[in-house]
Amino acid sequence: MHREIVAIFGSGGQLGVELRKEFAARGYEVAAFARGTVDILDSARVETALAQCNASIVINSAAYNNVDVAEEEPLAAYQVNGLAVRNLSMACRQCHARLVHFSTDYVFDGLAGRAYTEEDRPRPLGAYGVSKLSGEYYASAYLDDALVIRTCGVFGPVAKKNFVETMLALGQKGGVIRVTEKVASPTFAPALAARTADLVERKISGIIHAGGGTPISWLDWAAMIFQAAGMNPTLRPADEREFRAVARRPKYSALSNGKLESLGIAPMPRLEDAIRTYLNMRAGKSAPQS
Repeated sequence: MHREIVAIFGSGGQLGVELRKEFAARGYEVAAFARGTVDILDSARVETALAQCNASIVINSAAYNNVDVAEEEPLAAYQVNGLAVRNLSMACRQCHARLVHFSTDYVFDGLAGRAYTEEDRPRPLGAYGVSKLSGEYYASAYLDDALVIRTCGVFGPVAKKNFVETMLALGQKGGVIRVTEKVASPTFAPALAARTADLVERKISGIIHAGGGTPISWLDWAAMIFQAAGMNPTLRPADEREFRAVARRPKYSALSNGKLESLGIAPMPRLEDAIRTYLNMRAGKSAPQS
């Protein structure tokens, strides 16, 4: 029996690793393309790679995600987050493959004061958000059945750097830790990978929000992380004037999973449970929670 082939670009990242595990566990043959193996800015190489592996599903979890640096080098962000998606979309059209592309909550301005739905109009605040939105447009322009999954604050146990790891490192150092009170919906990478596979198997297309499901401020999330880790540092709200970043960020960019759940996809795990599972996986003590 021929197994369906899934090509995963960005397969070495914290989400890419979980996607590889999830699809392999479901019986798919996985063609993994980590950074440096195929230049996704080279349309000919992308098309050749997909033709050679004969993939019927292509997943793009590669991204330029340094929000502040994107303001200094917007072209680099646009090339990876926009033009590379165009290359993948064109190659998928040539190879008759379905594309799954990951986007971000940063396509919104955060002024709605509530979790964003797929019906809300995007309005990015900077170069990173613009570049990610352009990737969405390229996917939908070249393909009728592309699946664009917007997510938020992804954290996975293979990462050397994410918000959880940053907080744990700061907690070890001691002293006062200042964290923004901006609101998001942090997303556990293994759970996102599982729901991505569910969407693929149901042949869902269009834009779907798949955030952590719990709107929470980064400050409160930090407190939750420290509690789960048995640490008790001093937390304070960040003074936005004192810690002004190069790029503007949405103040409330949580994503609503209402559409996702209406399709019969399981709700995301509670954030408290996801953090505990993350810490256990990080210590090599448990399997992923889906």
